[in-house]
Amino acid sequence: MEIEIREYENGDLTAMVEIWNEVVEEGNAFPQEELLNAETGSAFFASQDYNAVAVNQETGEILGLYILHPNNIGRCGHICNASYAVRADKRGGHIGEKLVLDCLKQGKRRGYRVLQFNAVVAANTHARHLYERLGFVQLGTIPGGFRMKDGHYEDICPYYHKL
Repeated sequence: MEIEIREYENGDLTAMVEIWNEVVEEGNAFPQEELLNAETGSAFFASQDYNAVAVNQETGEILGLYILHPNNIGRCGHICNASYAVRADKRGGHIGEKLVLDCLKQGKRRGYRVLQFNAVVAANTHARHLYERLGFVQLGTIPGGFRMKDGHYEDICPYYHKL
C-alpha cells in the first residue's frame, strides 16, 4: 500500500473526525473526553497550526492524521506539540511512523525548535518504542498522570525531540 502524507483538505474532515473520535473513545491515549461532530471537528482542526492526513494512494482512503500546534506561548513559543491518530484497523502498518516523521519536518519548517509530548501514557508501548526509535528523549515519569477510561490511573512520560 502506497501512503502519502499531505496537508488536510476540507473534504477530509469527516474521516478525520471519525478517526479522532475512535481514539478518544478508546480512552487510553488522548486526554480529551468529548467527541467531535462536524461543526466542532471543523473548528478544532482549523485551530491547529498544521494538520496532515495519511492517505492510501490507491483508494484515496484517509488512514490517519496528526495535528501540530504550539505547546506554550511567549518565551516557550518555539516548542510545538502534536497528536497522532491512526484508524484501529490500519495500525501496525508504519502509518504512525510516517506521520511522526512528516510532523518533525513540518514543525521545523514552521520555525519550531523542539517537539514535545506532554502526556504519553506509559502503557502505550507501541508509541513509546516508535518515539524512542526516532530519537525522542523521555523526560521522566509523572505517576498517575492519566485517567484511563475505566477510571484507573496510569503514569505518563513526557518526551521531546530537537528539530
